[in-house]
Amino acid sequence: MSVTDQHPASGPGPDAAQAALHDRIAADSLTTRRDYLRIVATVSGGLAVGGVAVAGGVLHRHGDNDAPPDAKRVAAALAPGESVAFRFPGEDDRAVAVRLKDGTLVGYSAICTHLACGVLWREDRGAEGELYCPCHEGVFDARTGEVTAGPPPRPLPKVLLVEEPDGSVWAVATARSGESVKDAMCRQFADARPDMAARLGCPGANAKPNARTKAETDAKTNASNAESTATRGERSERT
Repeated sequence: MSVTDQHPASGPGPDAAQAALHDRIAADSLTTRRDYLRIVATVSGGLAVGGVAVAGGVLHRHGDNDAPPDAKRVAAALAPGESVAFRFPGEDDRAVAVRLKDGTLVGYSAICTHLACGVLWREDRGAEGELYCPCHEGVFDARTGEVTAGPPPRPLPKVLLVEEPDGSVWAVATARSGESVKDAMCRQFADARPDMAARLGCPGANAKPNARTKAETDAKTNASNAESTATRGERSERT
């Protein structure tokens, strides 16, 4: 019997191998089957708004948190072609930041929009690399997060990234799928940071002064009233 005529060695077939792969990925906590929940978009006060790299969407969450996420440093630096996996905005939320070959910085949720399997960065696939889901062969465009192959029904949610002058990369916010960065920020800033919302030109931003500004205004008003009262008292004593 020639080599080509030999029967395959006993072992798991293709279906079993695929199932084993799926189980292994699940065991590694790369899968979570959760509903899409709202994640607010905001920029941490210590980071420059102008430095936000458009990188917006909905992350799979183990809970719904409407509080602005804390900014998180994800890399000291990223060179073209490099990527880094991290968790944001919560410890159960897998994400990835990628520096494309032309220097563009992008960030995404690393959870597939099909069945919430883990998404991997593959630099060796395509002209710019691809974001690939091994569970059901889902493929996402590295530059836009759009679906290019497989069953995922929606683009990958994005993560807003900031690159500081020292080259460090920070994750600062997320936005809903299909939502512009400005709309995502305005949605959260309207309540949490009206001062920032006003700077962004968000609709109705001036109608809601933030608590700090209101407190400062009230304090100045009270001080002015007290000063006026004291002045009137001095005048009464003189007369």
